[in-house]
Amino acid sequence: MRARAPGARARGGDAVTFDFAPMVDVVLLLLIFFFLTSSLAPRDRAVPLALPGASTSVQQTTSLPVVSVDSAGKVFLNGQSTTLDALAGQLRPLLGASDGAVGLKADEQGQYGVVVGVMDEIRKAGGQKLALGTRATP
Repeated sequence: MRARAPGARARGGDAVTFDFAPMVDVVLLLLIFFFLTSSLAPRDRAVPLALPGASTSVQQTTSLPVVSVDSAGKVFLNGQSTTLDALAGQLRPLLGASDGAVGLKADEQGQYGVVVGVMDEIRKAGGQKLALGTRATP
């Protein structure tokens, strides 16, 4: 019996077929991978803010809970909308991983009174260090 080259026809005229099942499996695994990694987008892009500029800004750590206040005075915790009254209760369990540090990002044109209220709620929750969010300026 002679060995046949790949893609060659058998003597009876039957075509050699290609099995697509393994390729479909690989494509589905790649699709699942991209779906999972795309949902892990950075939290700071969840709320569009015009942060004030600073020449001495540093990178944010990932374990730091971030409280954001937009220009309309809406409050967000890690990109999820919340109220000022509920903020301390939601923030308290997150402070253990960040060693009492909390990030605060507020829109440059935002409401100062709401920002002060947020700072007060952070203190009530046990936050001891406050990292203010800025954008880097050249």
